[in-house]
Amino acid sequence: MLFNSLDFALFLPIVFLLYWFIFNKSLKLQNALIVVASYTFYGWWDWRFLSLILFSTIVDYSIGVALSKQEHQTKRKVLLWTSILINLGFLGFFKYYNFFLDNFIEAFSLFGTQIQANTLNIILPVGISFYTFQTLSYTIDVYRNKLEPTKDFVAFSAFVSFFPQLVAGPIERASNLLPQFYTERVFRYEKAVDGMRQILWGLFKKIVIADNCAQYANIIFNNSDDYSGSTLVLGALFFTFQIYGDFSGYSDIAIGTSRLFGFDLKQNFAFPYFSRDIAEFWRRWHISLSTWFRDYLYIPLGGSRGSKWNQVRNVFIIFIVSGFWHGANWTFIVWGALNAIYFLPMLLSGKNRNNLDVVAQEKYLPNLKELGSMLVTFSLTVFAWIFFRAENMEHALDYTFRIFSKSLLNYPVFEKDDSAKLILLLIVLFIIIEWLGRRHKYAIEQLGLNWNSMFRYTMYLIIIILLFWFGGNDQQFIYFQF
Repeated sequence: MLFNSLDFALFLPIVFLLYWFIFNKSLKLQNALIVVASYTFYGWWDWRFLSLILFSTIVDYSIGVALSKQEHQTKRKVLLWTSILINLGFLGFFKYYNFFLDNFIEAFSLFGTQIQANTLNIILPVGISFYTFQTLSYTIDVYRNKLEPTKDFVAFSAFVSFFPQLVAGPIERASNLLPQFYTERVFRYEKAVDGMRQILWGLFKKIVIADNCAQYANIIFNNSDDYSGSTLVLGALFFTFQIYGDFSGYSDIAIGTSRLFGFDLKQNFAFPYFSRDIAEFWRRWHISLSTWFRDYLYIPLGGSRGSKWNQVRNVFIIFIVSGFWHGANWTFIVWGALNAIYFLPMLLSGKNRNNLDVVAQEKYLPNLKELGSMLVTFSLTVFAWIFFRAENMEHALDYTFRIFSKSLLNYPVFEKDDSAKLILLLIVLFIIIEWLGRRHKYAIEQLGLNWNSMFRYTMYLIIIILLFWFGGNDQQFIYFQF
């Protein structure tokens, strides 16, 4: 079920009314309703894959209980690795089986040996990368004695399958979300209104910005041989705002929807395109995944401690694994490696934590140094997104070489370029609103709260009109494929 669908527009108020007016007398009943609603939400796509979520839930719940009763360190490690291997085994099979098989066959063919093997027609379960990492964090934290294992199977099932963030995050830690299923929830009007505002802004980012940028990004990337270097740069820019509007829009809708039911999820995006260096960008982009890899891979490897070689190794491992997490394609691995190359100079010079505050914190506009740093970081990010978007490495390299040609100085021309000008104006307006709201959890969190109610509701009405005016492209969320 998609957030931007009529199905969800009917599903959400039904669940909301049942949750607060029928099941509000019992916390267990509310949790059970969340499980049923979440399984309905996920099963709407393909009910057969509900068995995977249920199996993962049973495995990690059982291992958590077993860890609480086991003090022998070796046996505890066996339980931990059982969880890791089962979860990553399912993820690896559905997501990477054909990739590894194809590359295995190709590697042997280079030495003149032909191997006959057939790939499988595997359907990738939506959201498997997200809920797998969420359940793994629970088991690892229980193993590390950072979290008490739950004995409440319904609450744990609700934590694993919580429908607002089930298929594309944020990837919640059990230490933050699971205790909220034990606590009585009370409806708060102000919290619900704030949630609705965030949902509205998330829908704007998805439907108005991302889906319309997708049209032009697809035209240019899918026909890159026909266009000048300047047009290809424009295509990369369209994709840059498509992926941000699409993924951060999903996160806003997920966080806002959770707030309607009395839950608080972690912020997943913090205005990353205003970053002054790549280290800051990765503290602000897909925060739940970045911190997951930091806590469960980077730090256990040694982090930034030890020799320079160890630091370089750890940075490349975390970024390449992060790239590979996104998909079974060499383009994602190269995208990760590129970001590692961007990040290394800052780490080795000790400047990777220079920009921890919000840019131009007490000012309306950045100074020239901040502006220059943001433009350089943004340009590096746009270049890396080319590899993320390209169909394969050949396409990515050809796209890049065509950009750095004489045609880079030509006026960008492509199919539907007249209608694209309006979207470019909307992107400029979007950037301005995001800039003004950069100190908050989402751009319009405080916008209009002190205005006359007529002006405030006019703003909401304008956003809703834009949703209908620019809607209808029916673009699936990008991160559903991951």
